Amino acid sequence: MKKTLFLLTLPLAAYAADIAVPADADLQHYLDSAQAGDHLTLAPATYHGNFVVNTPITLSGSTMGETVLDGGGKGKVLHIKASDSTIEHLTVQHSGSSLFDMDAGIFADRGAHNIRIHHNHARDNLFGIYVWGPEKGIVEHNTITGQATGRVNDRGNGIQLWKSLHTVIRNNTISGGRDGIYVTNSKYNLFENNTISGIRFGIHYMYTEDSEVKNNHLSDLESAYVIMFSNRITVRDNESDNSREHGLMLNAVNQSEISGNRIKGANKCVFLYNANQNGFHHNHFSNCAIGVHSTAGSTDSRIHDNAYIGNQTQVMYVGTRHIEWSNDEHGNYWSDNSAFDLNGDGIADMPYRPNNILDQVLWRAPNAKILINSPAAQLLKYAPTTIPRHPPRRRGGQPPADESADGHTINNHQARQTNSTGTTHASLYSRPRQSAQPWLGRR
Repeated sequence: MKKTLFLLTLPLAAYAADIAVPADADLQHYLDSAQAGDHLTLAPATYHGNFVVNTPITLSGSTMGETVLDGGGKGKVLHIKASDSTIEHLTVQHSGSSLFDMDAGIFADRGAHNIRIHHNHARDNLFGIYVWGPEKGIVEHNTITGQATGRVNDRGNGIQLWKSLHTVIRNNTISGGRDGIYVTNSKYNLFENNTISGIRFGIHYMYTEDSEVKNNHLSDLESAYVIMFSNRITVRDNESDNSREHGLMLNAVNQSEISGNRIKGANKCVFLYNANQNGFHHNHFSNCAIGVHSTAGSTDSRIHDNAYIGNQTQVMYVGTRHIEWSNDEHGNYWSDNSAFDLNGDGIADMPYRPNNILDQVLWRAPNAKILINSPAAQLLKYAPTTIPRHPPRRRGGQPPADESADGHTINNHQARQTNSTGTTHASLYSRPRQSAQPWLGRR
């Protein structure tokens, strides 16, 4: 039986042809007439209409930027239904505007497995490239310029995935539209080396598992990496600059690894909401209004060997449980830590406290900030650092403990912190700035 199948497939490969499609040709006629394996090369011209690929072929432009598929503002410009197809060197533009109909520049249907979409320019489409359910697709080296007018919620995304497995999205440049890359209900995907700027969310995950985001470069967004209701996601060696809200947001994300990322200049470098059992290490969070904001039961995560540089508020933790801020006695670097390192081991001799009583007051009563320069406020701010305290030992031979201003006990051992709702009193082993440099990542 295997020999028979092999013999039957030989004629298909033998008759595959290179076909030049003239500028004035009926492109859909050529697509319908093509045999599996054919290579159709389009002329440097504009082909108007909506086109469907029903046969496994390679569809190429003569030179990217010179061969244009123009949908005229209607429907899907190029609809791929056949597996093992390749789309390359085309400019695809002017799709329809129906979110319900998923109008897109290039639309890969759920039966179009093993496709490759590369070196194309999708511009002025509702969705740039929409991957709707196929497996093992590759989308790489494309430039996607989305719509920049109208309400953000009425725009489509640069690249969108739905129920897609083992899809690789890499080396794409995306601007305009709603979100750069949006993925939902998918698994085993890789987003790598993409450059995204000037839109709402850069990379947006929903209900996705066992996937990886690495080496992406995002800038000037509302939020850069937004991962929600997903598990076992690896986020490593990415960059984010100048996000208006979040550099990285994890909402109901569990069992994920966040490492080697550099996030700079956001309202919140990291926002954790009900995110549990995650690992954060060797990240660089700098020049944000808040370094890390953790709330809504975000616990049981390993947070160590990170650098917090020049954030106005290093940590804002809203919760009542102990959380661990070290791993095997490895803490974090804090740029504003003034503790000494008398024995020269690179570890601060005193626990680091990122917040004080005044922070607690302001978080509970934001309107109190009008009194920030009053003598009473300054007393609350500086008294804990100037008045010595001699806390008692715990029973049972526990390590020495400090008592926080709200009466809770803070265990100094291995960088634990505890606090009441709306405040943070963190005791964290960290590298003192006088004798050590922060971990700076791979760059």
